[in-house]
Amino acid sequence: MKNNVKLTRMKTTMTQEQLAKKVGVTRQTIGLIEKGEYNPTLQLCIAIAKELNKTLDDLFWEVEDK
Repeated sequence: MKNNVKLTRMKTTMTQEQLAKKVGVTRQTIGLIEKGEYNPTLQLCIAIAKELNKTLDDLFWEVEDK
């Protein structure tokens, strides 16, 4: 899954630690999500989107493997 979490978070000048605390996960989890190495639950995706004031479509999209 690809995402714009890092870019969007940086535009709001929020740190990984700040976002992590707001959505109830560790900073490491946010880092892995931003690198595409962790697939968050739908509930976590929604929480991140709300904190960043974006829609799920703005932040996350599926990439087809070929």
